[in-house]
Amino acid sequence: MKNSTPAFIENIKEKQLIFFKDFKTQDVKIRIQHLKKLKRVLEEREESLYEALYQDLKKPVFESFTSEFLMVQKELDLHIKNIKEWAAPKRVSGSLINFPSQDYILSEPYGTVLLISPWNYPFQLAMIPFIGAIAAGNTAVIKSSESAPHTAQIIEEIISEVFPPEWAIVIQGDMKVGAALLKTQWDYIFYTGSTAVGKIVAKAAAEFLTPTTLELGGKSPCIVDGTAPIQKTARRIVWGKFLNCGQTCIAPDYVLVQKEYKKALVAAMIQEIEKAFGKNAKNSKDYGRIIHQKHFEKLEKDLDKQKLLFGGEKDKDELYFGPTLVEEPAIDSSLLVDEIFGPILPVLSYTTESDIDSILTKLKNPLAFYLFSTNRRFINTMIQRYSFGGGVINDAIIHFTNDKLPFGGIGNSGMGAYHGKHSFEVFTHAKPVVKRSFWFDLPQRYAPYPKSLKALKFLLKKI
Repeated sequence: MKNSTPAFIENIKEKQLIFFKDFKTQDVKIRIQHLKKLKRVLEEREESLYEALYQDLKKPVFESFTSEFLMVQKELDLHIKNIKEWAAPKRVSGSLINFPSQDYILSEPYGTVLLISPWNYPFQLAMIPFIGAIAAGNTAVIKSSESAPHTAQIIEEIISEVFPPEWAIVIQGDMKVGAALLKTQWDYIFYTGSTAVGKIVAKAAAEFLTPTTLELGGKSPCIVDGTAPIQKTARRIVWGKFLNCGQTCIAPDYVLVQKEYKKALVAAMIQEIEKAFGKNAKNSKDYGRIIHQKHFEKLEKDLDKQKLLFGGEKDKDELYFGPTLVEEPAIDSSLLVDEIFGPILPVLSYTTESDIDSILTKLKNPLAFYLFSTNRRFINTMIQRYSFGGGVINDAIIHFTNDKLPFGGIGNSGMGAYHGKHSFEVFTHAKPVVKRSFWFDLPQRYAPYPKSLKALKFLLKKI
């Protein structure tokens, strides 16, 4: 929605509040009907979506299907199938102290929800939380990324075809629009993006004590020891790193390889890069582009004065930045301080587990954690020792595809988690209710209280 003035935003918020208070979203059957319609409209606009993603990111159709469309489609199918069960009151056993009683939990929607989505997977990362919000019975405002305008327009057209604006609407605009949205009081905020902006969102939410989910980033390590098969390890790292031209929040941010195997791993990664994209990735139909000039310049600056192991080719006019491997950047360099979010992969080495610890202690709480090894002791030690959002042993990124696993960060990489049933739960307040009968009371609970606690203690031990 191009009209995104503060007055317009406040008006939309008020209309959604009225719509919600009239219990228009509470009927589970109505939710399912609209989600089924959403699925049908998505399927009708599939080709248009691929074209939009190509215009914004030069994203190959295969990647657009697997990492965007298919994931949204699966999320829709899962929610349509399970909303009735998830939304139904849950009976729990009662306390004997309250006997007789019926105890249960109601799944209550929060109300008006603000969803702020990023540009790197502009369709999927807007739609998956949106599906959860609608399935849970909320109204929703999607603030799409201005950096992916073609995809944002498709999303707006799809949402407006399925939902009235008082239930769900897309608002397009720049940072000023985002700031205006954050000045409004919402019942829940779901943000996906950088840690820096996440702090701004958290601060704004704190003014109203608004609950939030923050899906952020971080320095996701990829640790390789000498027991991992080199070539297959290299292939999986290269795939995970250069998917979407490295613009993936859970892409390996740096490789930390056992020193004596570093040379072999680097050689294998170069082979796999060339196998995937050819000698010149610029000519590959399977290699995307950087989102915009500002981000391109940030990557250029990151690479300044670094020693290259491979790549470094770039074309600013085409926003092409080739797959690049960097030799042991300094621990205080931007490549190891900030999230890279591009096709640059630093390669570091270690000798002892203490070397690993010194780096991971500094770059703590990553969104993702990747470990390549067949050493059971080493695997268990690494997984238990370090805190991270989600981890994969002997592969990269794939944990994101399992809707049975919660996806989210910890510390600087975020708070809260979603996907599958977790998406429904994140937008739902679990409201406990106890219903008592009048036919029995424990007399000891009422004043005047017994002079001795002996009998009460005896009774409590028995129940």
